[in-house]
Amino acid sequence: MNRRNFLSGMFPTLMAPSVINGFSVRPVSPSPYLDALLGYATETDHVLVVIQMNGGNDGLNMVIPRSSYSAYFNARTNIAIPESKILTLNGKAETGLHPSMTGMQSLYNDGKLAIVQAVGYPNPNFSHFRATDIWMSATDSNVVNSSGWGGRYLSEEYPNFPTGYPNSAMPDPLAIQIGSVTSLMLQGPAFNMGMSITNPTSFYNLVNGIQDPAPPGNAGKELTYIRTVAQQTQQYATVIKDAAAKVVVQNPYPTGNNLGDQLKIVARLIKGGLKTRVYMCSIGGFDTHSLQVVASDTTTGTHANLMKQLSDAVKAFMDDLKFLQIDDRVMGMTFSEFGRRIKSNSSVGTDHGAAAPLFVFGSKVSPGVLGVNPTIPTNVTVNDNIPYQYDFRSVYGTLLQNWFCAGTTTVQTVLFRNFQNLPLVQSAACTTGLDDLNQSAGETLIVSYPNPFTASTKISFKTTGGHVLIQVLDNQGRLIANLVDKEYLQGKYEIQFNGETLIPGVYYLRFQNGPLQQVKSMLKLR
Repeated sequence: MNRRNFLSGMFPTLMAPSVINGFSVRPVSPSPYLDALLGYATETDHVLVVIQMNGGNDGLNMVIPRSSYSAYFNARTNIAIPESKILTLNGKAETGLHPSMTGMQSLYNDGKLAIVQAVGYPNPNFSHFRATDIWMSATDSNVVNSSGWGGRYLSEEYPNFPTGYPNSAMPDPLAIQIGSVTSLMLQGPAFNMGMSITNPTSFYNLVNGIQDPAPPGNAGKELTYIRTVAQQTQQYATVIKDAAAKVVVQNPYPTGNNLGDQLKIVARLIKGGLKTRVYMCSIGGFDTHSLQVVASDTTTGTHANLMKQLSDAVKAFMDDLKFLQIDDRVMGMTFSEFGRRIKSNSSVGTDHGAAAPLFVFGSKVSPGVLGVNPTIPTNVTVNDNIPYQYDFRSVYGTLLQNWFCAGTTTVQTVLFRNFQNLPLVQSAACTTGLDDLNQSAGETLIVSYPNPFTASTKISFKTTGGHVLIQVLDNQGRLIANLVDKEYLQGKYEIQFNGETLIPGVYYLRFQNGPLQQVKSMLKLR
């Protein structure tokens, strides 16, 4: 194969993925979804950092329900964290953190961390690949979309990308992912809107002008040639190097912590002046079907190590942002493609589940715990899942609207329809922010009677006005029925639910009214 044919096969178009000193670089394209997120048109310098926890994190051993500890312990006696070892949270006696998460505990107690309970979606999918695509594309579980929520937003913000980019108004990458090839999240309708830095070593090689050695032989010569061409033509490599060169001192990060290494790069690039608005990092290893803990000490083991890596890395990142005096500009969130089952398995692990908590962190976060501890049935089975309280797209939409100041029409366009706006961001960040994190705390918004029921039950609910959604879910998180999905005036209402055809068991009523939500269990008898 001659050089021309070889190159044409590798680079079918000018903007095809390229490699720069080990970096996998892909162009980022504009989209209506990521516009608000990046805030380019809305004149904001806010940055969002997304941390993916690959493998399906066990949320019940991360955010532990202290108020229902006996039910939690009985459901997973072989992996449960001892009650005395659970980390406490200021002003939130009913909820605690895994003992390895001292960094996250410190952030929470300092008012820089929000915990969102039981995040998921109707009809959860338990395949790693499909569930990840659902979270990345922000679609219903029965809808396949080839673009991501971030990429669609960027595509709207920069509608002509890649033509004319980089330019004086936006000379920098629209989004950057560190740790893997660019994910579906950053895929726009036509082009990928982000570039990838495959690993921290590649970043420092780029900054220091070191090229990864190519293998000997003809293939190595061609690879060296491609890298040389890519370096000459990839303008983003220059702006990244220039930004990195402006920062010579950073706060310490934990050694041997790959996520910390990724976040250190993000902090350096933000401080160095990149206008990039979205960064994505990742940490793997959460598929803990077996040996999740050490049997003799359940506070140690695989999951404990992962919790420590995550917690220490985020705490170091937040400390570095403050040291660099850019902490007011940055907000971050974590997510995993699904949680784990309530009941542990006989292999000292947990199997694929549904809803799980996630973290939102930053100096402008509205701190606290959003939602309540998940319900754990008394006679829990291996099939029982945590019912979702908040749709994951509500978190996305809230960050777009309240952190990147996107309009409601843009957010609905990006996410395909309207979702709850949650009180996760201080109102000073945008005028649309919501401050009160506990608006529904302690108040019963929905109730069913009789409960238990045999054939039908009457459902009473209270609304402050506006859109109301009432759903029935089974114990595996599957959507059984949408009972209400419409606008109401403020007041109290009643509806009848006929569950005569349902098999006996535990079901969940999920009520949503604007930023308010509540989940209540119902028991169907024979």
